[in-house]
Amino acid sequence: QVQLVESGGQLVQAGDSLRLSCVASGSAFSSYDVGWFRQAPGKERELVGRISRRSGDYTYYKESVKGRFTISRDNAKNTVYLQMNKLKPDDTSVYYCAAQLGVYRGAHNYDYWGQGTQVTVSS
Repeated sequence: QVQLVESGGQLVQAGDSLRLSCVASGSAFSSYDVGWFRQAPGKERELVGRISRRSGDYTYYKESVKGRFTISRDNAKNTVYLQMNKLKPDDTSVYYCAAQLGVYRGAHNYDYWGQGTQVTVSS
C-alpha cells in the first residue's frame, strides 16, 4: 500500500514551464505503475500520461500533451515527476497522481490516489 502526495502546482502564464512531483510513502514503490490525471471544473477526469513500473521504460501521453509533457521517475526518492512545458490555458486543472501495483491493468484500475495539486495557466 502507498500514500501519494502531489506538489508543485501554481499559477503560471501561458508558455511557462512547471514540474509537479508525486512522492510516495510505503515500500516497493518501483513495483507501481504511476499515472498523472487531471480534472478541470465541469469536466471528467482524464489520464494525462503514465509511466511503467520498475525502470519506467514505457511512457504514454495524451495526444494534446505529447511533446510538451514528460513523466519520469526516481525510485530511490519514491518520486514521479510531471514536467510540463509550453503550458496553455487549457492545461488548467487539478492534477492528480495515482498508482497501481504490478502489471498495468488499465486507466480505470488505479488503486491509490493523491489529493491533487492545482495548476492554473493564465493567458
